[in-house]
Amino acid sequence: MTLESVAAALAGHPALGSRTGAPTLDISSVLFYLLAIGVVGAGIAVVTLRNIIHSAVAMMICFGSLAGMYALLGAPIVAAAQVLIYLGAISVLILFAIMLTQAGDANLPAPFHRQLPIAVVIALAIVGLVGWAVIQTDWALAADPIAAGVEEIATTLFTDFALPFEIISLLILVAIIGAIFLARRPEEDERAN
Repeated sequence: MTLESVAAALAGHPALGSRTGAPTLDISSVLFYLLAIGVVGAGIAVVTLRNIIHSAVAMMICFGSLAGMYALLGAPIVAAAQVLIYLGAISVLILFAIMLTQAGDANLPAPFHRQLPIAVVIALAIVGLVGWAVIQTDWALAADPIAAGVEEIATTLFTDFALPFEIISLLILVAIIGAIFLARRPEEDERAN
């Protein structure tokens, strides 16, 4: 059963109807709204929660919802990369660093009270700029999408972009070593000597 067949079955349902002039409800739009609520809600929770562990978990929910949106948009490779890289590696690395540095023990005070008015002005300016760009863009002139399969992306990634791919893996390794170095206690160094 595909997403299109479920949407076609729901379109013929009398309660959800395909009446003329009435909005139709299909499963993809319901999933989109649920995932959008997950992305926006978890993103707001990341920056507003005082407990850093809860913020990290909210960030993982945001990454997972974003992966679901990619899958819903028909980009399964990007969705898989989102799950593997961000939801898997980066989120676990952040939680690992929090646990090693014991930063999760304290409920941190909100340090941004003085910066709130400036942040609101900048956020409204960015929202206005993005809105203006969306309104001014002629979407009919957008290029046709290019279909790229798994084989084409894998070939390009491991041939043309092999060096940047390896540099990113080294960067993640350096971040892990840095987290372990920061988490060391001085008494552990004295016992080692």
